[in-house]
Amino acid sequence: MGSWKTPLEYGHTHRMRPQERRSAPKSACALLAALAALAVLLASDPAQAAVQTVGPLADSYVKADQSTKNFGSRTTIRVDGSPVANGYLRFDVPVPTGGESVTKATLKLWTNDSSGSGMTVHRVSDVSWGERTITYRNAPAIGTQLAASGSYSSGAYVPLDVTPAVSGGPVSFAVKRSSSPANAYNSREAGANPPELVVETTGGPPPPSSDPFIAVAGDIAGSGAEDEATAKLLDTLAPTNVLTTGDNAYESGTLAEFNSYYDPTWGRHKAKTYPTAGNHEYHTSGATGYFDYFGAAAGERTRGYYSFNVGTWHFVALNSNCSEVGGCGAGSPQEQWLRADLTANVARCTAAYWHHPRFSGGNYSDSSTYQPLWQALYDADAEIVLNGHDHNYQRYRPMDPAGNADALRGIREFVVGTGGRSHYALQTDTRREAGNGDTYGVLKLGLHPDSYDWEFKPEAGKTFTDSGSGACH
Repeated sequence: MGSWKTPLEYGHTHRMRPQERRSAPKSACALLAALAALAVLLASDPAQAAVQTVGPLADSYVKADQSTKNFGSRTTIRVDGSPVANGYLRFDVPVPTGGESVTKATLKLWTNDSSGSGMTVHRVSDVSWGERTITYRNAPAIGTQLAASGSYSSGAYVPLDVTPAVSGGPVSFAVKRSSSPANAYNSREAGANPPELVVETTGGPPPPSSDPFIAVAGDIAGSGAEDEATAKLLDTLAPTNVLTTGDNAYESGTLAEFNSYYDPTWGRHKAKTYPTAGNHEYHTSGATGYFDYFGAAAGERTRGYYSFNVGTWHFVALNSNCSEVGGCGAGSPQEQWLRADLTANVARCTAAYWHHPRFSGGNYSDSSTYQPLWQALYDADAEIVLNGHDHNYQRYRPMDPAGNADALRGIREFVVGTGGRSHYALQTDTRREAGNGDTYGVLKLGLHPDSYDWEFKPEAGKTFTDSGSGACH
């Protein structure tokens, strides 16, 4: 709980009129004083709790009977009592700010084996060892024990309380077993179910960020009024920039439809909008209504793809109407331009967006048409892809171009077809981490020098939301 404040510090107090002060009995005054003190206590700022999951910067294991061999590229961390094999993990925990402090830290390892004796986790003071250079011979000394797991079953995360060792900044752990046989735990190279360090902090709200943020949605404006609800979200949020993921004006993207439907709502933010074209824009030949309305902001008319920076982030707007721009395949003009743009890009964090999703589980399904674009982004270590077309919200786990889980290098996809046109139901998709098919809204994306955070903002009267954060590659 935060520091107490007097009523004057909160900017309000009750002023009794002179006749009230003369007539109020002492017991009433005492009651008023008690109530005032209680109000101060209740009004004081509560401590804010936050939970952050941190992935390892490095993990490996070392073996006594192969003392000079490195195992840093393996997809598992093998730990054994005899011959001795010890696991090592290294994390960089964000340093708490704004008066916060770490209240709990839990190391979670996904086990591929069952064990009656379990494992133990220990402090390691050296945080300079390298994943691809550590061996049994040069491994740092293992310190005091922090926790013991007890027995566990295969195919689940095993939690270990490591709170005493975590305060923010670099931290290393060693994992040991006192008996055989060896147990294997997923490493960060496994992709799915990598090691996690779950850090809980409290102590007050963090200072407000001055970093830029964008608002995103597609499938927006038509003859209905729903796009006004999402436009009001933009009015309230006042984002640094607005990104559209296509199908901006229905039914055919004519200039008249843009002026009649889009301009009175989302057009209020036209000056800071970076658009992309959807398939409905090309119901008008050459998407002339779209290019006439947005002008130079939409890129060259024959391409409709371009790039720009917001803060420290690099953004690439692509055109998924492939037949209109010479294709989307490997070696196509757009794919070659994308690779050249990414090569010239010096920003650490990169996002791309276009209309038709590579992965989707709603009214539409996956489309391999866009795999070459995803491959180029994956090769360049991009962080995020934003799409529309499916009129719903979907957030996918980080994935490689084929759709496999990839916690190390994978790209996180958001489908944000929630601008106001209509709703499409969701189908079951085990790769999806969050989704909703009945809420209009926009995705707010915070852009930090080495990370990002997201929050789905629903239309007024709806309660669905989704939020989280991620680190840049």
